[in-house]
Amino acid sequence: MSVLIAGVVLAGLLCLLDLVLTLGVIKRLREHTELLARANSPRTALAPGERVGEFATSTLDGRRLAQADLGAETLVAFFSPTCEPCEEKIPGFLDFAREFPGGRDRVLAVVVGDPAEANWRVEDFFDVARVVVEPAEGAVSTAFGVRGFPSVLITGPGPDGVPVVTTDDVRLTAPATA
Repeated sequence: MSVLIAGVVLAGLLCLLDLVLTLGVIKRLREHTELLARANSPRTALAPGERVGEFATSTLDGRRLAQADLGAETLVAFFSPTCEPCEEKIPGFLDFAREFPGGRDRVLAVVVGDPAEANWRVEDFFDVARVVVEPAEGAVSTAFGVRGFPSVLITGPGPDGVPVVTTDDVRLTAPATA
């Protein structure tokens, strides 16, 4: 009789272990599906016509920067020190930013990452843009819905005066025009 009870308990424990493992696999599959959906989405930030969220931060030169400061057409780029494609896009971004109408005050470069690593390339950006360094999911990245790097957008005033994304397809090899 005790052998039968031990067998039933063992079978029950095996069924419980199987259930736990199955639930773990289901959870991993859901996470994987979400990652694939994000990877297949061409958008790395807000889409054209979407409003820029509110934010408040400081640039590296100590100036306050908020959503309202983006009133005129502004070139906004998000880079990460851990992003290999960012390195490839930076020279084109720097050339485009130098020619962007309105100059440095209408260009914003946001470096997202660990502050210890984020000083990467900041000096290059400083000549052509206001520069913000922030951690992942910082105020500016969140306001622009950044999900991938590099993200280069142009914003402009929306119908109600709130900045909106006017394009997320910035051709960095073409001359900058307003």
